[in-house]
Amino acid sequence: MPVGESSGRTRPDACPGALQVHEAADGPLARVRLPGGAVSAAQLRVLAGCAAELGTGVIELTSRANVQVRGLRAPEVFAGRIAAAGLLPSPAHERVRNILASPLSGRGPDGLLDVLAMADALDRALCARPRLAELPGRFLFALDDGTRDVAGLGADVTYVATGRLLLAGADTGLTAAPDAAVPLMIDSAEAFLDELSPDGPRAWRIRDLPDGPARIATRLRDGEPSLTDAPDAANAPDAPEAPDAPPASAFARRPSPGRIAQRDGRVAIEALVPLGRLTSDQAAALADLGQPVRLTPWRTVVLPDLSPGEADPTERALAAAGLATDPDSPWAGVTACTGRPGCAKALADVRADARQWVRSLGRAPATPVHWAGCERRCGLPRGPVRQLIATINGYEERQE
Repeated sequence: MPVGESSGRTRPDACPGALQVHEAADGPLARVRLPGGAVSAAQLRVLAGCAAELGTGVIELTSRANVQVRGLRAPEVFAGRIAAAGLLPSPAHERVRNILASPLSGRGPDGLLDVLAMADALDRALCARPRLAELPGRFLFALDDGTRDVAGLGADVTYVATGRLLLAGADTGLTAAPDAAVPLMIDSAEAFLDELSPDGPRAWRIRDLPDGPARIATRLRDGEPSLTDAPDAANAPDAPEAPDAPPASAFARRPSPGRIAQRDGRVAIEALVPLGRLTSDQAAALADLGQPVRLTPWRTVVLPDLSPGEADPTERALAAAGLATDPDSPWAGVTACTGRPGCAKALADVRADARQWVRSLGRAPATPVHWAGCERRCGLPRGPVRQLIATINGYEERQE
């Protein structure tokens, strides 16, 4: 939907959470928010145990770097376990803790700031504002470390380490120093709630409001006269002037499994999770590595801060668990919706069909491929994608 186009939504957002589960075709589905995609080894072990003992044995990774557990037999027991693991700090805010962050968080060649620390601060500030529990469950924050990897994902409120504030993906011209970024993002969410009309169409996102970014930016300027439009206000080290919009490449980012050299001489490893589904055994194997894990919007996992000596055994352990670390893996760029039996609207078991198709490949497809169980095409990635859409007469291929 283009920025500024009213949605005309007529119902409240029903996005699932850990407490407000979704009744899917295969049973209750719970979604757990992981701000910044960060999860500790201990927390991952708890999630693995919950999936194995209470669900279908699978943890789904979402495009917001959160996780889902399907087919829950005891949702209340699940909620208690994740709360004890520190994954439910505010029951009132649990559905609105949607915070993306650049997975390498300043460690990569283009990174400028440790945005994971900012994600933690933003999460605490969000939970400390009772009114912000009213945000729709689809409202999204993003913190880009200067790499511009999450700046192009269309979050409602994005802070880029160059100092720029983006609203619904649009550059507002507003800038802030890093230490003022979190308060500015919180104020942006408050301004969104201020713009909602009790008598008008419902809005779940800033883009649902007519001229939403401009209206929010005006409120921010009026409420804080010290806000500046000057690009040098960021005071970030070596920060280039940001362009007016994210580069087109940001929309087409695809998983890039393998080793990544960090600026400090250490190594990060990105591993591809086939079709974005971790089995409980794979999640437990990740937890056994004893390393903090970063989940990404591209349904991969990143293990940062490894010494060069740790990289080889870590890569072998990931491969043994069935996670791909080869950039040419046939799984790279292949995605799928839930399909049958989890979705009642699906016309095919798209995941099984996608797996069979991938087994026929020798390397990654040149263009990303998305398998969809119906015309809704849930989970469709941004950018050029070859689409295989299930119909009553088989799959229809489409390119957009």
